[in-house]
Amino acid sequence: MNVTATLFGQMLTFFVLVWFVWKFLWDPMTQMMEDRKTRIADGLAAAERGKHEQELAEKRAAEVIHEAKEKAAEIIAQAQKRSSEIVEEAKETARTEGERIKASAQSDIEQEVNRAKESLRGKVVSLSVAGASKVLAREIDEKSQEDLLKDLVAQI
Repeated sequence: MNVTATLFGQMLTFFVLVWFVWKFLWDPMTQMMEDRKTRIADGLAAAERGKHEQELAEKRAAEVIHEAKEKAAEIIAQAQKRSSEIVEEAKETARTEGERIKASAQSDIEQEVNRAKESLRGKVVSLSVAGASKVLAREIDEKSQEDLLKDLVAQI
């Protein structure tokens, strides 16, 4: 066999091998690498978008928390204000009720005083009438009249 024919056969086999590798291995391999590169780039972009969305969500959450704290403080302030109003209303109601009770008691006291005065007047009148009848029944001299008046004053 000739070296040239062998060399030519080897070259032909090498070119067939190169063509086979190029056609069936190299193109699919480069296509797979391109696909992988695209998937990795898409994944990195998605991760970047996710990171950005997470930052936005954290900002929104911080804003919502801040608003909730402000609303809670406002509600607490309103509740404290309302409780103060209720306390003041209760104090005013108690004052009014106290004044009404005091006025009622004062009126009752005045009525009792008036009743006592009327009772005393009645007793004084009856004693005066009794005293006058005793004075008229006895002899009218100064000494007896003075004794009767002292007795009458002692009874009053």
